[in-house]
Formats: sequence, structure tokens, C-alpha cells
Amino acid sequence: MRLNIELKIGAVLCFIIIALALLSLFWVPFDYNLMDTQKRFLPPGIRHIFGTDNFGRDIFSRVMIGGRYTILLAVCTVAAAAAIGSVLGLFAGYTGGITGEIIMRVMDTISSFPGILLALMMVALLDNSQFTLFTALLIIFIPSYTRIMRSGALQYKTTGFVLAEKIIGASPVRIIFIHILPNLVPSLLSASVLGLSNAILAESAMSYLGLGIQPPVPSWGRMLSESQNFLFNAPWCALVPGAFIMLTVIAFHCLGEGIRRLGERHGIA
Repeated sequence: MRLNIELKIGAVLCFIIIALALLSLFWVPFDYNLMDTQKRFLPPGIRHIFGTDNFGRDIFSRVMIGGRYTILLAVCTVAAAAAIGSVLGLFAGYTGGITGEIIMRVMDTISSFPGILLALMMVALLDNSQFTLFTALLIIFIPSYTRIMRSGALQYKTTGFVLAEKIIGASPVRIIFIHILPNLVPSLLSASVLGLSNAILAESAMSYLGLGIQPPVPSWGRMLSESQNFLFNAPWCALVPGAFIMLTVIAFHCLGEGIRRLGERHGIA
């Protein structure tokens, strides 16, 4: 019953949030950058359901647009990190030896760097852009997927069907990607969905510090940062993006955890 609740909550919340982000591609209630000083700090109402900010911009429109960029960045980051981490982890686990040790020591080195420090280094070396944020998050997330896939490769490399493939002369590449990888897809899927919640939280934190998506494009983290100066006289400006960050993280976490428990129940994760 708990599993069903997690899956339902995660699926419903994810559907709503992703639907709003996709809807913003075609329609938003107002121009997200339209400023009207006469409508500054309007409270939530019929016309502006989440109110307006310090420039008179509609918060709901900005949240929709911000969700589009935040979710897109998180999906791209997790997809790239899962792909690179899977290749590195599978080869590290299957081949072992000095190659595996080098790969894992590199992953340990990357993991030893705090994410914010790495982002600051990337900004100093490159520039403050979406690509820089993507690169920083990608580097941060690769080690976790490498460890997951390495553990799976170690688990399956001594099984009967892998040993049979070795006997008939199958290449390591074929064994890794045709026989081992399909057995690890459920674990990778669960980790990827859970990773989306972490990526969204990391992007929001970096945007809050000014290291993420740059104006005029709205971002949930930046909206939260910009609204902290008037938290007491217009709390909706901070509560709305903060609530969307929280709900999105909860949504993907519940969905990923539900998928993981479903895999455990059926013996495939």
C-alpha cells in the first residue's frame, strides 16, 4: 500500500509540474518579463493567482517559465551523467585491475570537491551561463552513477550467462552492453529519477547564489533569492517559487523511490 501511495503521489505531482512546464512553451497568462510598477506586490487574486513581484511581473508566469528551464537542465544533466557514469562504471567493474582502480580513484577525487566550490571554479574558468552550470552539475553527478553501475557489473560478471559468453568468445563490449547492462536498467532508472530531484535542488541552490540561469530568464532559485528582501511585506514572492522547488523535489523523490520499491518487490532491482 505504501508503494502505491508513493508512486501515485510522485506520478501526480510530476505530471502537474511537467504539464505546466510544457504548457509554458505555448501559453503563459502574462509576459513573464512585462513590468508594471502600478501592480507591484499585488497579493494572489483572480487575475494574478500567485500575485506579482517587486516589478509588477506575474509570478505564476515566471514560475511556469522557470520550471521549463529548471526541469530541462535537470533532465539533460541526469541523462548525460547516467550515460557517462554507466560506461565508466561498467568498464571499471567488468575489467577491474588498474583500469578500474584509476576510474574509481578519479571518481573519488571528484566526489571530494564540494559542489558549490566546483561551480565557482567553473564560473571562474568559463563564464556564468547555463552551459557552465550544466557542466558543473554533470561533473558532480557522474561519480554516483559510476559507483552504481560498477557495483552491478561486479555482481553479474561471475554469473553463469556471462561466463558462457566468455567461453564462446564474446567480446567484453558485447558482454557489457548486451548482457550486463539490460539487467541493471531498473536500478539505473530508479537512480536517475531520484537524481532528478537532486539535480533540481542543486540547480535551485546555485541559482539562489547567482551561479545558475541568468536574467532575464527566470529561475526558481533566483526568484527565491530576489524576494528575500521583501519576505515580510510580500511573502508570496518567496513562498511560491520555494513551494514549487519543494514539491518538485518531493515529486521526483517519491516517484524514484516508488520505482525502486517496485523493482525490489519483483526482484529486478
